[in-house]
Amino acid sequence: MVGKNSKIYIAGHNGMVGSAIFRLLAAKGYQNIITRSHHALDLTRQQLVAEFMQAEKPDYVILAAAKVGGIFANNEYPAEFIYQNLMIETNVIHQAYLAGVMQLLFLGSSCIYPKLAQQPMTENSLLTGILESTNEPYAIAKIAGIKLCESYNRQYGTDYRSVMPTNLYGNGDNFDLQNSHVIPALIRKIHEAKVNQQSCVELWGTGSAKREFLHVNDMADACYHVMTLDREVFKHHTQPMLSHINIGSGKDVSIKELAETIAEIVGFNGNIVWNTDMPDGTPRKLLDVGLIKKLGWQAKISLKEGLMQTYRWYLDSYCETNK
Repeated sequence: MVGKNSKIYIAGHNGMVGSAIFRLLAAKGYQNIITRSHHALDLTRQQLVAEFMQAEKPDYVILAAAKVGGIFANNEYPAEFIYQNLMIETNVIHQAYLAGVMQLLFLGSSCIYPKLAQQPMTENSLLTGILESTNEPYAIAKIAGIKLCESYNRQYGTDYRSVMPTNLYGNGDNFDLQNSHVIPALIRKIHEAKVNQQSCVELWGTGSAKREFLHVNDMADACYHVMTLDREVFKHHTQPMLSHINIGSGKDVSIKELAETIAEIVGFNGNIVWNTDMPDGTPRKLLDVGLIKKLGWQAKISLKEGLMQTYRWYLDSYCETNK
């Protein structure tokens, strides 16, 4: 990104990641940020996206818009997940090219990697094995987004970059128990157990599975860092058909440790009971973050610090809104 007056379009600015990127850019003094709500601009509608891009002609596009959800939603609505995400990506990326967009950043997901990929997962493990079945449609769409960016770079000489975040959490997260991811689900369950003065809270699995987490403010910072990299520096560390970059903390934690830390932060003194009849999921999911470290970025927010901040946000925003 060049001048503070550069016109930057954030697709998905109301989502957890998009809103964090918006806050970061605003704090850094960028004064020409373009946004549209889903109601104002349906990114699955090609003609609407074309008209918007031609009218606005942004200098930069950050594609953080996506249909997202947990295991239940991915299992129940696979057609919606693959269709909507493919349409959003193809419309935004193609119309950005037609509008002469200088640079685009596409946000993917660590679920692009094979179910049995070697840990920690490196960028070059993409397309080397079978995907996790529960979110395969979403993962296929995200892989297509990476390949769209790479293909436009190869054919048209564009500067379209992709970043693959690990499990994100923080301000603006989804705390709906049916559709939420692990951290917001644990925060809500343990908070409600405390409020209801329960002697115990039941959680699924054995707690032994390990997961990596990254605060959404760190993710926003990483996105900014990648976009501000000199083009030659970026190209030197990537390849025409392997250009995506993992974004993570480089550390994982067991679900048991995570739950105990959240209980401590929430102030829940009851017992945590593990329902071992329920599945743990993949034993371990950790990204190799060697490339982004070579490029000069690493996570700054510790897991405990991030969890404390997220719990405060949950109390101040989610609980108040849903009273």
